[in-house]
Amino acid sequence: MINDFPEPEIFTLNCPTQQILDVIADKWSVIVLYCLAYRSRRYSEIQHHIEGISQKVLTQTLRKLERHGLVERKVLSKMPLSVEYSLTSLGKTLIEPLLSLASWTREHFCEVVASRDRYDQQNSYQ
Repeated sequence: MINDFPEPEIFTLNCPTQQILDVIADKWSVIVLYCLAYRSRRYSEIQHHIEGISQKVLTQTLRKLERHGLVERKVLSKMPLSVEYSLTSLGKTLIEPLLSLASWTREHFCEVVASRDRYDQQNSYQ
């Protein structure tokens, strides 16, 4: 299957694939994109919806995704300040690949956990 594709030049520093992976391939970016895939949300809704994300990391993630054209920030009111975030049309194009990753995870998670457990047992220093 992979042999049908030309080898990407992802080993070069300025490769577009490497640059995009730098934006979307961290845990919080993927989770925020998933959260916004269902509907637009206010900042507090996103923070409430995603367990374990700090205010600082959420702010940095949203700004990064907005900067790269994947998320749109819309000010709903100035007093009190109310802001809503949504996926742009470009951001929506990432949902299908992310769903494929989620499907792969459901299918192979037990194998990954078993491999990790075997590795940890073989490499434990007691």
